[in-house]
Amino acid sequence: MIKLIAIDLDGTLLNSDKKIPEENVKAIQKAAQAGVKIVLCTGRPKSGILPFFEKLGLDDEEYIIMNNGCTIYNTKNWELVFYAQVTNEELDKLNEAVADYPDVCLTLTGEKHYYAVGEEVPELVQYDAGLVFDIAHAVTLDEMKTTDEIIFQAMYMAKAPQLNPFQEAKETALAKDFSVVRSQEYIFEAMPKGYTKATALKALSEKLGFSPEQVMALGDAANDLEMLEFAYHSVAMGNATDEVKSICRYETTTNDNAGVAQAIYDYVLK
Repeated sequence: MIKLIAIDLDGTLLNSDKKIPEENVKAIQKAAQAGVKIVLCTGRPKSGILPFFEKLGLDDEEYIIMNNGCTIYNTKNWELVFYAQVTNEELDKLNEAVADYPDVCLTLTGEKHYYAVGEEVPELVQYDAGLVFDIAHAVTLDEMKTTDEIIFQAMYMAKAPQLNPFQEAKETALAKDFSVVRSQEYIFEAMPKGYTKATALKALSEKLGFSPEQVMALGDAANDLEMLEFAYHSVAMGNATDEVKSICRYETTTNDNAGVAQAIYDYVLK
């Protein structure tokens, strides 16, 4: 019996217009009323999740996995119950990797702010910050090292023609010290080593007393792969990549056709 549903946001819970279909809201509320834990599991920071969580209208204590597994929040009081932290030494490594790539911007996600390392914030970075209802701040690496703010993860941002050669040249070296993933066409992410959506979901499942056989996960992209491999009831969205579909036990309809609701009715509330 499924006791926990882990749901990715972009490309999964959200449709192409970055909205939650009403069918998804109703199905999630019914699952929650039946005693199933709802866990949003996303690469987004807190600012980019709050409006969507509020729309779900969940009354009970739930948990949200953010920053691709680097943070877990308890929604009852928005307490940070778990986090991974980028160290100053790791900041140096991240910055060194991009030294010869002026068109690629190193960005950092902190507990309070969204940062772009450099003298100014590129338009693409500010656009991405807007998608998560935030504003990016330009910062020097020295300033970043002296802050007392927790830095959860890093993202390299650039248009694909600039990001592709950077990833090809630096991915192997970065993967020695970080968990890396190309989450979007213009984003290559670097999390503290060993932290992914799967590690956070596993830790949370164990905390709540659930086995992988009691967990259903839904996703569509590369940063969902480990999470989907952990959950026994893995569900690929109809719009998912071929790689995601190849590892999943089930497939639902697309994010524009309320695929999350369909999966909940098919496998949880059947």
